[in-house]
Amino acid sequence: MKLSIIRSACGGLRTHPVRLGGRVSGLPRRCPTLPNGPANSRLILRTASATTTGGTDPVLAVNIGKPAQREDRFVCHSSLREVVQSTKEAMAALQRRSSAIQPLLAIIQAGEDDGVLGINKEMAGKIELNIIQICLAKDCTEDEIVEEVLKLNEDPRVHGIYLHLPPVSLTSRVLNALKPEKDIDGISDLNMGRLIRGDLSKVFVPPTVRAVLDLLEKHDAPLDGKTVLLVGGEGPMGLALQCLIERNGMVALKSNWNSNSLQKLVMQADGVVLLGAEDIDVPPTWFRPGAAVIRCGPSLVTDDNAIEMPSMSGLEHLVAAYRTQNVVHSYSRWLQEQQYRPWRLHSLKLQPMTPVPSDIEISRAQMPKPVNQLAEEIGLLPEELEAYGRSKAKVRLSVLDRLHTQPDGKYVLVAGITPTPLGEGKSTVTIGLVQALSAHLKLNSFACLRQPSQGPTFGVKGGAAGGGYAQVIPMEEFNLHLTGDIHAITAANNLVAAAIDARMLHEATQSDKALFNRLVPSVNGVRKFSPIQISRLHRLGINKTDPATLTPQEVSDFVRLDLDPAKITWQRVVDTNDRFLRKITVGQASTEKGQIRETGFDIAVASEIMAILALADSLADMKGRLARMVVGTSRSEKPVTAEDLGVSGALAVLMKDAIKPTLMQTLEGTPVFVHAGPFANIAHGNSSVLADKLALKLVGRDGFVVTEAGFGADIGMEKFFNIKCRASGLRPDVVVLVATVRALKMHGGGPNVSAGAPLPKEYIDENLSLVAGGCHSNLKKQIQIAHLFGVPVVVALNVFKTDTQAEIDLVCQIAKECGASEAVPCSHWAQGGHGCIELAKAVNEAACTPSSFQFLYNIEMPITEKIRTIAQKVYGADDIELSPDAQAKIDYYNQQGYGSLPICMAKTHLSLSHMPDKKGAPTGFVLPIRDVRASIGAGFIYPLVGTMSTMPGLPTRPCFYDIDLDPVTEEITGLF
Repeated sequence: MKLSIIRSACGGLRTHPVRLGGRVSGLPRRCPTLPNGPANSRLILRTASATTTGGTDPVLAVNIGKPAQREDRFVCHSSLREVVQSTKEAMAALQRRSSAIQPLLAIIQAGEDDGVLGINKEMAGKIELNIIQICLAKDCTEDEIVEEVLKLNEDPRVHGIYLHLPPVSLTSRVLNALKPEKDIDGISDLNMGRLIRGDLSKVFVPPTVRAVLDLLEKHDAPLDGKTVLLVGGEGPMGLALQCLIERNGMVALKSNWNSNSLQKLVMQADGVVLLGAEDIDVPPTWFRPGAAVIRCGPSLVTDDNAIEMPSMSGLEHLVAAYRTQNVVHSYSRWLQEQQYRPWRLHSLKLQPMTPVPSDIEISRAQMPKPVNQLAEEIGLLPEELEAYGRSKAKVRLSVLDRLHTQPDGKYVLVAGITPTPLGEGKSTVTIGLVQALSAHLKLNSFACLRQPSQGPTFGVKGGAAGGGYAQVIPMEEFNLHLTGDIHAITAANNLVAAAIDARMLHEATQSDKALFNRLVPSVNGVRKFSPIQISRLHRLGINKTDPATLTPQEVSDFVRLDLDPAKITWQRVVDTNDRFLRKITVGQASTEKGQIRETGFDIAVASEIMAILALADSLADMKGRLARMVVGTSRSEKPVTAEDLGVSGALAVLMKDAIKPTLMQTLEGTPVFVHAGPFANIAHGNSSVLADKLALKLVGRDGFVVTEAGFGADIGMEKFFNIKCRASGLRPDVVVLVATVRALKMHGGGPNVSAGAPLPKEYIDENLSLVAGGCHSNLKKQIQIAHLFGVPVVVALNVFKTDTQAEIDLVCQIAKECGASEAVPCSHWAQGGHGCIELAKAVNEAACTPSSFQFLYNIEMPITEKIRTIAQKVYGADDIELSPDAQAKIDYYNQQGYGSLPICMAKTHLSLSHMPDKKGAPTGFVLPIRDVRASIGAGFIYPLVGTMSTMPGLPTRPCFYDIDLDPVTEEITGLF
């Protein structure tokens, strides 16, 4: 007597109450009894319909003659033990690699029947797999299913998604909404296509198919080289079965149910797999003796005539075991993706032209790679990228967590000799160097650049994307708006300014009680402090959380910041050169009740928030720095911070996206991070710590991160070492010092130049004496400054067409005599990375030599001594002279506990001294310090040497005269 049984094998173990409801029901489902067949017929495995393309677990039935029943049970349980054991071993190995995350299977089902939980729950328990079950309404719509799938796609805890849904719900849209890497039932078009094509490295074989193959392979008569007939099954599942049967050494034949030759084919087959058409029974007499017979039919059917048989549990468990094995495979692939990925960078080819076209023409002629392609090439994961159009994207800071064990690459700083109006080309050298390293020497490299302000772009300086054939592209996107970071800084900065004036107005026009009632309003009869207000209470020494318990004096201390209008240091900002905003009067409307005061605007990149963005090493660090910003002083001489204003949390919200570096590329397709752009005088003039840290992880141990310091080495490089490296903990390996023959001639005594006027002949004709003078003065001094910090120097001579070979040779010779490891002429502007190959080789060699990096001063030295150390050792001054105001500020900062902050000197960039017209390497001067200010949030004290303008003005003929837009093509012209 032969019996058959159908039991639902769907299910899951709830580990969290994730959108879960309904009652438990686990009743076995029924099917008709099959007719008797030959005593030696093997197995009938009843699985999901081939036309469902997945979604329902197999309904498993065995058609067994009595003599074979025990053996059949043994076959199933033997396979089950093997699958469970191998999965447990794989899971244990993965957990030894990373025990922080447990693999998770998510089951989406229609209806509240918890019968799906049983078998998958048991399998999950054997291998320590977590499962969540999401029960939708029985009549759930396609949109509702897709919504749940998309949520699970983006949930990093989920490593497999199983759709236990009726066939009608498994539409193409639903199936293809699944992320292929989480499609553990292998039902999406992409997974099925990969399987059929034979690309098994990323594919998941459907558990039901694996169960069928397992039973075929373990048939007592080996089927290798034998014929297996597939009846029915025109859908993807049948095609997948056919492909895998053939790959397992069997011959697969196909037949329709209505074929006239069906009986003949069945009788000739060594194995028969019946797909679909459950209501059609094949007479047992058709099957060859010893043939393996497997039926795959719809699982979600019921029949009152079925008889439950314990031998079936092994088959049901086998399919569930294969599903959990797929989840573990998915988890293993996910873990592998979290590891460092070797680069597969595809460089873009350059075809340099002579004469060299304009920068924007060159930029527009090169089609950049899609940013998601670039990201994949350098080892970023799709979820770590936030695209802003086709050519640029934000990169999430989670990369640092993923790659925290990855060794850093080599850290290279590009600095320059003291700037002249003739320009040195630090940005072009930076870009040319990484193009040479990556596109030509095939070494991983990243450029980290500052974001330019739009003020100079439309003013006199133009763009800052490099130039010639060493550019960041698209250059118009680089120079205009980018991803909105500067706009975020502008909004945050001006929110603080608005909060200051509003608070002063309200304090001047309200009593303590009225202020308190408005600052701590009663909501539904309950008065409660916000977290930021509790922080202020703690700073005041008031350890109370109930507003009703404050004394009148405590209320007064809490509500009154009592800002002194004459000592407010915070100004508004705008990203435009506008000289008429340098000093303004606010509060003149009658509604401001006489709260008139003088203030002004800075350019946006001069905001302390920009400096904070550049120095923060995490979102939490940035939030803390924003809270510590001092905006002014109270009438009782106490510093007032952004946190006192209650605005620091809102600032963090405005800046939460700006903290992520922006990924772009060079003309040769090598990666660039563009992030932050603080002033190089009142701030430290370097790109962000976070961009450098991300890049150092991505390039790998043998890669290079090349970043640029603003102005000359005496300013940008000194601040890079003493401020940025202190904040980041990073240590540089090499300094690339950029010089030009023309600039060295000016430092050697050449005449002054005027914008728009023809160059004097000294800068066009060969003049070796001027070149030698500049080398022995300014170039030598800048090399010595780098050596103060124990870092090797490679001199990059940026070659112009007016330079003679004798002048080039002389610069390289003297540079090496002055202590440079190497000196190399570079022609990257005209040739791209090819023109920087020798520089790249020199940098690579210098980076292999041991570095003995050290800071210039101990951070605990008194403020005055730190200033004096910089003035004497870096600038060459005999001493410093503090004005009375500067000395008073130093005393105040010491009193407030700010004495251990590093120093950020604000002086002219046009000379090593405080006198802009003194070129070369001046000596015998005393450096005057007229004032000392502090950026407490950014974390430095900045002494002012002379007058510093933080709002540029427009010249008579600004750059915007030449900038235009073609309304038809939308192409921009005039940017440079």
